[in-house]
Order: sequence, then C-alpha cells, then structure tokens
Amino acid sequence: MPNIGIRLRRRDLAWFLVAVLLPVPWTVAAAFGGLGMDPLWIALLSGLAILGAAFMLSWACEVAERDIPQSLALLVLALVGVLPEYAVDISFAWRAGIDPEWAQYAVANMTGANRLLIGLGWTMVVIVACRSTRSPSLALEPSQRLEVRFLVWATLYSFLIPLNGQIDLFDAFVLFGLFAAYVISAIRGNVHDDEELLGPALLIDRSFSDRGRRLWAVGLFAGAAYAIFVSAGPFAESLVHVGAQYGVDEFLLVQWVAPLASESPEFVVAILFALRLRGSMAIGALVSSKVNQWTLLVGALPVAFALSAGGFVGLPLDERQSQELLLTSAQSLFAALLIADLDFSRREALLLFALFALQFALPDTHRFFTWVYLSLAAGWFVFGPAAKRRDFVRMVTSWPGSNGDRG
Repeated sequence: MPNIGIRLRRRDLAWFLVAVLLPVPWTVAAAFGGLGMDPLWIALLSGLAILGAAFMLSWACEVAERDIPQSLALLVLALVGVLPEYAVDISFAWRAGIDPEWAQYAVANMTGANRLLIGLGWTMVVIVACRSTRSPSLALEPSQRLEVRFLVWATLYSFLIPLNGQIDLFDAFVLFGLFAAYVISAIRGNVHDDEELLGPALLIDRSFSDRGRRLWAVGLFAGAAYAIFVSAGPFAESLVHVGAQYGVDEFLLVQWVAPLASESPEFVVAILFALRLRGSMAIGALVSSKVNQWTLLVGALPVAFALSAGGFVGLPLDERQSQELLLTSAQSLFAALLIADLDFSRREALLLFALFALQFALPDTHRFFTWVYLSLAAGWFVFGPAAKRRDFVRMVTSWPGSNGDRG
C-alpha cells in the first residue's frame, strides 16, 4: 500500500509539472512577438498553453473549495475561463465605436459564444458525466440553484433588449446590477471543506499548510489567467486565418470559430470535472459562465462602444443581429427550463445538441429555430414534469437563499 501511495504521488506530480510547463513555449514566444510563426504553429502552441491552463484552473478551483463557497469558486473559475471571450468581444465593440461596421461582429461573437456554451458545452458535460457514472441523468447540487436562478432572470430580461434596436446603457445598468447581486449571493454561500479531492489537487492539499494551500490556489488561478490572456487571442486569430484560406464567410468565422477558441479553456475544465465524477460541478461551472456572459459581457458591450464613440449611445442592432439575439435568448430560456429542477438528463442534453446542430447546419433559419425553442419551452412548461414547472416558477419569483441556493 505505501508503494501504491508513492506511485500515485509521483503520477500526480508528473501531471502537475506537465500542465504547468505546457504554457511555457507559447508564453516565451509571445514575449518576443510570436517570432513570426506560421498560423498553424501559433494555433498549436497557444492551444497547448490553453490546455495546460485549463488543468491548472480545475485544480485551483477544487483546492479553493476548502476555503470559499463552491458558488464563489465557480464564479472565479468562470470569470478566468471566459477572459478570452471578454477580450475578443469588447475589442469588437470598441472598434465599432469608431467604425459601425464592427458592431455586427461584436453581436455575432457574443451570440455565438452563448449558443456554443449551451449547445455544445452543456451537452458534452452531461454526456461525459452520464457515461462516467453510468446514469441516465446528471443531478445538480442544491447550491447550484443560485446560478440557475440568475440565468433565468438574465434570460428573461434579454428578450427586452432587441425592442430598442440597440444594446443601450440602461441595459448595461440592469445587467451589471444582476451580476453584482449574483456575486454577493455567491459570497454568502457555504464552504464545502469536506469535499473529496483527487490527483494534483489532493497532492497540494496534503503537502502544504492551510496558508500554503491558499497561496497555491491563488498562484494557479493567476498563472492560468496569464496563460489564457496571452494565448486566447492568437489562438482565435490563427484559427480564423486558417479558416479564411478556405473561403469561409467572415461573419461565420467571427461567430463560431473565434468563440470556439475563446471558450475552449472552460470547456476543457468542465470535461475534466465530468471525467473525475464531478459532473455537478462541471455543469455548475458552465452555467456560471453563461450567467457571466449574459450579464457582465453583454453589459460591457454598450459601455465599450459608448466610450469609444465618445457619447451616451448604445451598440446598434440591425435586423440580423436582433434575430441572433432573440434566438440566443430562446435557446437560453429552454435550457434553463430543462435544468430548473436540478436534474439534467442525457435525453434532454441530446435534444439541446440536436437543435444546436440543426441551426448550425441550416443558416438563415433564425426565426424558425427561435419559434422552435419557444414552442418547446411552452410545451415543456405546460405538459412537462410538474417538478420542472414548479421549480422554474420558484426561480423567477423567489430571492436567492429562500429555497436552498446556498447548499
């Protein structure tokens, strides 16, 4: 038995060193301006850096649960994981303040990232988690009502945004207020210091004092954030360049290829959690990311646009962008209804994936799929399981903490 323990510690240490070293080649190259690399090499090295950062984030989040509420740990994880998306989308909004043509790219990137998160990210986690546990569904922890509730509220508000033909500063005020309430509620959650740790997270927990463990958690979060910050932009741009060589529409590249690259850190982290039989935490991280993007990111776009334009103006939405936003809202509403009872079945995940794949394969069908999502949501609400209907109503009408949000 002692020999097995030694081998496990050596294996965990090896995994830790590999993850920490993966971002090194690209961060060194980035410090020298990329060294004139070919886009394919940039994509490879920056992609490996993001992969290493994802492992570091997963361990940091698990270790941090010893000292802070899980909801807050997931919130920090989500914020770090979506840093690339913020950087890319806010830069589009800033450029739109100078050249209005760029407004379409800001909305395309934001809506694409949001739909990818649910249609691909959520579904992959549920399928992997159900396969790992040999269960037909993934049960979310009661504490994750917090993330789901704020997702519901942000989603319901998002339907009002296109009515003004722009994402304006009032929208930013409301969305920032929702995000602030989410942060305050997450801070008040309970600490799960009895959660079983595995792998390098367990190695850190057993090798250091409480203070040392906290320093390692902060260091891993910071190191991963830096690796993602210097890698995500080049990774997305290199993929866009490669895609452009094959004549792919620029709008579609911005909407799907760039968000897929910028969302990759949180996707990898969630899959790692699911593989380690922590499916609830995996889906919780992605729901938290959705709340982040639906509140803080969407609210930041008109602020960046107004600052760049030099006036109190909102980010304009043309007909196509309004349809994109409504389709994203409809998908979010249906997905929130599915998980309102904290039970996410493999069948529901496959339905979400099928709808996403169809709308991806059939462009220019935004209105049709918007009505499909809304019709399914209405049918599920009226004829679906009573538990989902009851819990969804509670999500809308009750304040966080009133029915077990804090675990």
